[in-house]
Amino acid sequence: MAGTCEICGKGPSFVNNLSLANNKIKRRWNANLQQVKAFHNGRVKKIKVCSRCIRSGAVVKAA
Repeated sequence: MAGTCEICGKGPSFVNNLSLANNKIKRRWNANLQQVKAFHNGRVKKIKVCSRCIRSGAVVKAA
């Protein structure tokens, strides 16, 4: 699925913007996805992963 981290599965979340008059407008918060070259299933592959997976070390980057 597009817009989803391939490691943890984090995707977009949907929330309401609230104005001072309490008007509700749907909005979409996208995950912070980065495309990196990494070892995935024993091969070097370009994958989309969220920044939290990169920071936590869940992804082993390839040189």
